[in-house]
Amino acid sequence: MSRKYFGTDGVRGRVGKSPITPDFVMRLGYAAGKVLASDRSVLPAGQHPTVLIGKDTRISGYMLESALTAGFTAAGVHVNLTGPLPTPGIAYLTRALRLQAGVVISASHNPFEDNGIKFFSGSGQKLPDATEHEIEAMLDGEIETVPSRELGRARRIDDAAARYIEFCKSSFPNDLDLRGLRIVVDCAHGATYHVAPHVFHELGAEVIAIGAEPDGLNINAECGATHTANLSAAVKQHRADFGIALDGDGDRLMMADRDGRIFDGDQLVYIIARHRVATGSMKGGVAGTLMTNLGMEHALGRLNLPFARAKVGDRYVIELLQEKGWLLGGETSGHILCLDRHTTGDGIISALQVLHALKDSGAGLAEYSTDLTLYPQVLINVPVAKRIDLASAQPVIEAEARAQADMGKEGRIVLRPSGTEPLIRVMVESPSESQARKWAEHIAESVRATASA
Repeated sequence: MSRKYFGTDGVRGRVGKSPITPDFVMRLGYAAGKVLASDRSVLPAGQHPTVLIGKDTRISGYMLESALTAGFTAAGVHVNLTGPLPTPGIAYLTRALRLQAGVVISASHNPFEDNGIKFFSGSGQKLPDATEHEIEAMLDGEIETVPSRELGRARRIDDAAARYIEFCKSSFPNDLDLRGLRIVVDCAHGATYHVAPHVFHELGAEVIAIGAEPDGLNINAECGATHTANLSAAVKQHRADFGIALDGDGDRLMMADRDGRIFDGDQLVYIIARHRVATGSMKGGVAGTLMTNLGMEHALGRLNLPFARAKVGDRYVIELLQEKGWLLGGETSGHILCLDRHTTGDGIISALQVLHALKDSGAGLAEYSTDLTLYPQVLINVPVAKRIDLASAQPVIEAEARAQADMGKEGRIVLRPSGTEPLIRVMVESPSESQARKWAEHIAESVRATASA
């Protein structure tokens, strides 16, 4: 069953355009509230279901927070509000406070003009597809406000950030600290601005915070995990040992070494995996996605670790990990899952796992990942105004076949629609960068031609 509004990471779009309008978001809150309130068997008699709502630093968050609150309370659901807090912080607090669901108002790494709504279950995990379908089925109905005596209430949680800071610190070994390290932390002017610097500082590091002055409009603007040039420059300028870049909602991570070289999600997952093998704490294998570099798969094989690929999207990586009973996985883009530390991807906690490996070994990022040789990958995002059926687009099929025949078994091609933006992503991977670029551009041109036909 296809979903009309929910993508791979909740509901997302341009603010003011359907579906990210106050009216729709209020109906979304109401529909989600009715679904969540439908099973009161887990609650004491007379107790209201309660949800937690957090947001990143986009100016539209104020508007959407009010709309969501109106919808939930109209359905008879209590609302706890945290204000700006990273997405993984909402997942943690939802579970810690024993609430029925958590809601995050964020468009993650997208520009401030976009926003979105994503949900966590009471266990701190992404909602299953079946629950999202159930919410969607109610969206076209009318809002029937519960009687006044049964309306939900809203209140603010003042110590949400402090609770989450302590949770992040608890994921780092008690007998280890970060004393002697100078770390640049780029918060992308997003939800981690008042959290991440404190975590690393309280563990002993000297912290230089950048991208930590949100104004509602500058989230992800040429900074953070999707724009790492600032991080590289700041690390070199301040002669830092490491750089840490997070995205607007705090669930992605990129890191830099003292030379300003950037390490992506594949490299960071490999470092965590190698350390766990060395310490005997590795459980099972590693999960990646269709976009995970082939060099990563080969390097994990040399560690005798199984590797499996999921569809792109951290929710699918989590599903694969749960299916196999594994604990570690991630995406090239910087979503890293350490399910023995958190139920969802967490940029801060993932950075701490990498720093744990490096402090234990005394090695740097480059030294500890020296056995991992990444294949050149060329990724081209092709904007499309309409949905394209790639499986039946003959020009695209022919272009892909020519590319694969030329590259043979050493080349990989991934074509997929973005789950969060109106784009077709074309990725070509080959030992030769020029060969990868040649075929990526050729396939991308076939997608453009199909889109304009």
